[in-house]
Amino acid sequence: MAFEVNFDGLVGPTHNYSGLSTGNLASTRNKAQVSSPLGAVLQGLEKMKRLSDLGLRQAVLPPQERPLVPALRQLGFSGTDEAVLEKAHSAAPELLSAVSSASSMWTANAATVSPSADTSDGKVHFTPANLVSKFHRSLEPPTTAAVLRAIFRDERRFSHHDPLPATAAFGDEGAANHTRFCAEYGGPGVEFFVYGRQALRAGQPEPRRFPARQTLEAASAIARLHGLDPARVVLAQQNPEAIDAGVFHNDVAGVGNRDVYFHHEESLVDRDGTLELLRARFRAACGGELREIRVPAASVSLPDAVKSYLFNGQLISPPSGGMALVLPHECETTPSVAAYLQELVSDTTQPIRTVLFMDLKQSMSNGGGPACLRLRVVLTDEEIRATNPRVFLTDALYGELTAWARKHYRDRLSPDDLRDPALLRESRAALDELTRILGLGAVYAFQR
Repeated sequence: MAFEVNFDGLVGPTHNYSGLSTGNLASTRNKAQVSSPLGAVLQGLEKMKRLSDLGLRQAVLPPQERPLVPALRQLGFSGTDEAVLEKAHSAAPELLSAVSSASSMWTANAATVSPSADTSDGKVHFTPANLVSKFHRSLEPPTTAAVLRAIFRDERRFSHHDPLPATAAFGDEGAANHTRFCAEYGGPGVEFFVYGRQALRAGQPEPRRFPARQTLEAASAIARLHGLDPARVVLAQQNPEAIDAGVFHNDVAGVGNRDVYFHHEESLVDRDGTLELLRARFRAACGGELREIRVPAASVSLPDAVKSYLFNGQLISPPSGGMALVLPHECETTPSVAAYLQELVSDTTQPIRTVLFMDLKQSMSNGGGPACLRLRVVLTDEEIRATNPRVFLTDALYGELTAWARKHYRDRLSPDDLRDPALLRESRAALDELTRILGLGAVYAFQR
């Protein structure tokens, strides 16, 4: 038997609003606001606990070391750690903000994962995203790779690839632009990659206002690295107008689970052709029919979809039956979205029976909803037994992590606080203790 395990990112101690992500409207809109790292991590843990209580398999991924002093040293700042922070704050505060970002919390961008049922060698394959479109996120891949290797150690069952070349032509944003359709998690699936642009071929449509972060070349390379059958892969282009409306990753305009695709009608360039190909490949690989829930722009505009993060929810299959959408409270307060959701759940001909609203304001204010916070990994019983058991959420671990957060995290943090040497010491102490709790070993540079 196989399960879809949600690996949620723990929010880091330096969670702050520095407005680093151009194209992410919430990130830029809330720049310089005071954040609550403690509130953010507790909101994330509460989401994990609620999904675990529903019977879903839930696990955690640790935050990254921030501020990342070695990155500042690489950029020419010298002296003690304290001196490096002060010099960076004085000469280039934007760099200090970048190396202090807690963006690794959005683990949908951590990697692309293909389950063993899809790969030619029968292993689960992981490729950490290079995240080259944003400097602050491009710092993440080395630690992401170390963490994934520490959790999925068994080389007989897990295959780890290096990130793609760190160039714009192979810009890779991870699973935020990837989903998998299947009849059952353990059966064959169709892997769906969505890209924003073609880097090596001119004349293709591109956005005008915001950058397209994922390339066709990156998606194609990952499919090859993972040993996927081309007959069970579909590549499609994001609608440039959707990117310009704030759909910086495709998971802001569509989400899939098993045989259901819930998406905005304006999310893709060749919507009808893509859906026809998806249906045909799903039918051939999985049997049965792919079920589509297409949300019309007349019901929910792209700006309202971006504002509410309607499609950045988690589409889940609780053991109790049916499907449920896990959404932020912002969907309740956006009139068009609230009206659409009421119509949706009253329609008994479609599979989504329940909507669960959760308070994720701290993450939402920085541009990340429920789907951003989780990396989906399909694992068989045997693969779960081969995975580091200490990362799976239990009532005991939930209590331990809650106490850990209350011990180490500040309740308030402003961008100016990033220069505080005490914050660096607090963050390292928190991560050092966390690696012992999760049994990860020395995955951070400061521990080595």
